[in-house]
Amino acid sequence: MSGNIQLLSDTLAAAKAEGRSALIAYLPAGFPTVDGGIAAVKAVFEGGADVVEVGLPHSDPVLDGPVIQTADDIALRGGVRIADVMRTVREAYEATGKPVLVMTYWNPIDRYGVERFTAELAAAGGAGCILPDLPVQESALWREHAEKHGLATVFVVAPSSKDARLAEISAAGSGFVYAASLMGVTGTRESVGAQAQDLVRRTKATTELPVCVGLGVSNAEQAAEVAGFADGVIVGSAFVKRMLDAPDETAALEAVRTLAADLAKGVRGTV
Repeated sequence: MSGNIQLLSDTLAAAKAEGRSALIAYLPAGFPTVDGGIAAVKAVFEGGADVVEVGLPHSDPVLDGPVIQTADDIALRGGVRIADVMRTVREAYEATGKPVLVMTYWNPIDRYGVERFTAELAAAGGAGCILPDLPVQESALWREHAEKHGLATVFVVAPSSKDARLAEISAAGSGFVYAASLMGVTGTRESVGAQAQDLVRRTKATTELPVCVGLGVSNAEQAAEVAGFADGVIVGSAFVKRMLDAPDETAALEAVRTLAADLAKGVRGTV
């Protein structure tokens, strides 16, 4: 089975054709358990997410804030493995038919083997990978195998990226470009603001790829604000926090399903 980059592209194009942004949710695999994580991904799809990023928990998540670090710690203490990440992708995709990506730091892939990782992700029905710490100039091996298996390679751009750098990053990527709205780590913010809008404008000047914004969106109003200028709105910490705050797994699933439904209204401008 080849990967689902085309499904990802079609999903983003369909949202654009509806005159709205896509809603992209992030949840770590193995949190609170492997089965619980799979149920959570299905729940956010049921709530209205168009795409889900499944996080590969890492012991040194340098770009992630305290909320996602806490969830990663729980997953790692539970013994989560790459096989569990692949299972999460497979079961979520088979249940929903919607695009599922993996978000991971480079080190676990490097240790696991690029060919093995890309082949297994494609076999699971994955749409691709978001690689926040892989420099474009060191990405040729990854991109070769990702392309072979029909997987998107999503790179991250930041407000500090100069225009020439944005062009280099967007030219090397596929699927979409992940625009980090703020300097710093993931987490919810009071405002997502002008920096993100400027970064999207500058990135769009370099590429035909959709540009999706993450880092900081936590409610429908912020989602509506970002949807005004971005092709996709990426929400992670807000989902994870709802799960951490819930008294039990049933309540956690209901909480993320409800948040997805609220955010889906936001990206449609029906808040």
